[in-house]
Amino acid sequence: MHPDHDDHDDRADFDDFEDDRPSKSQLKRDMDALQALGAELLTLPEKRVAALDLPEALMDAIKEGRRIVAGTARSGKKRHLQLIGKLMRQVDPAPIREAVAEFKLGRAQDSLELHQAERWRDRLVEDDNALQGFIDSFEEVDVQQLRSLIRAARKDRAQAVEQRNGRAWRELFQFIKAHLLAAKGGSRDEDTADDGDDEGDDE
Repeated sequence: MHPDHDDHDDRADFDDFEDDRPSKSQLKRDMDALQALGAELLTLPEKRVAALDLPEALMDAIKEGRRIVAGTARSGKKRHLQLIGKLMRQVDPAPIREAVAEFKLGRAQDSLELHQAERWRDRLVEDDNALQGFIDSFEEVDVQQLRSLIRAARKDRAQAVEQRNGRAWRELFQFIKAHLLAAKGGSRDEDTADDGDDEGDDE
């Protein structure tokens, strides 16, 4: 047996250990990914972030990030995201990714509902035959109220193009949207409830 055989094996084991360690470029990619996830975390509603049960230091950084991200210089935002990314190394990122993905899916579904409501509204105002189609498509439609809303929207449209953003158009939109949500089996998540009206207030 060669005297230096064990030394050779030790060196081989050490080399294997060296190969297993992530490279600097991999570490940077991982850090960049955590920073990007942290940026998305800032977009989540507060109650969803609270449900993740994150460490206090990370929660404080998220709260501060919400405060500064809108008006701070780009360098300030970048530094703060770096801090969040560093703090996120202490937690399992999987639940955060799931929460972000679920929130994005909800927003996408909301957007689809808005487009569907817009199409129904335009059809109801433009085409008399669309009324029966709406009644057939949804349950418990208050036909008298719907007819009244359609008449008001048509009256606004006849007065001026800008009235397409007026009260009658919004009320018709909300009526339609309520039936779309009911048809899907419930009310929308309250996190995105304020995003439903695409046309703002005129008051």
